[in-house]
Amino acid sequence: MFGICNLSIVPMRLSTSDTSEMVNQIIFGEHFEIIDKDKKWSYVRLAFDGYEGFIDNKQYQEISEKIYNLLSKNDKIYSGELIDFITDDNNNLTTIPLAANLPFYNNNSFKINNTSFSYNGKICNQVTGKSSIIEVAYLFLNTPYLWGGKTPFGIDCSGFTQTVYKLCGYKLLRDAKEQASQGDVLSFIEESEPGDLAFFDNEEGNITHVGIIMNDYNIIHAHGKVRIDKLDHSGIYNIDTQQHSHKLRVIKKMI
Repeated sequence: MFGICNLSIVPMRLSTSDTSEMVNQIIFGEHFEIIDKDKKWSYVRLAFDGYEGFIDNKQYQEISEKIYNLLSKNDKIYSGELIDFITDDNNNLTTIPLAANLPFYNNNSFKINNTSFSYNGKICNQVTGKSSIIEVAYLFLNTPYLWGGKTPFGIDCSGFTQTVYKLCGYKLLRDAKEQASQGDVLSFIEESEPGDLAFFDNEEGNITHVGIIMNDYNIIHAHGKVRIDKLDHSGIYNIDTQQHSHKLRVIKKMI
């Protein structure tokens, strides 16, 4: 079985309860495989990054395997506005956040199963140069931190880096420790360029944080909110508290 998100933002949970930890979000238009399903919950695997979790059966539509495969093969087109709306055949309005998928988009319209939608906003549909990563990252500045979040209304550190790269046409995995398995290691901060990723670990040596390197030893990352701090050989130096907040583990060049 296969499905697609037909709502703005759907929580993906760790277990089958509305009070369970939200580990991720599924954004409008994202498609997935339904691995298991009971009366209320489905355990799904996202096509984009393979991330798995539970979602409410009432918060998606089933699609055929044929449509799932076509969506996986087709070029991805995303909404480019911080927030916008789509309308269906009956003029019902649905809000969508930045980086929502627009399946089979063509001439300001797209379709999910038998429902047609219109969208007149900005789209992102190209692989951009590395320089655009910082430009896109600025769109999320001051977004509040939200564990499992992936939108301008709440985002976590790896959701931030993944979504920024996604809008620029590149695929990152979901969690910081997974993203750290991608790309090429850089030996020194001096070798890095704006758009490279810096990863940080905890006292146990587990990678728990990631941010995007900017010019002049700055870094933009989600910590309380999406903010800009200083980066040095020790880690992130918080310009507000005048203290180091994260310990640097590795720097990676993704593109």
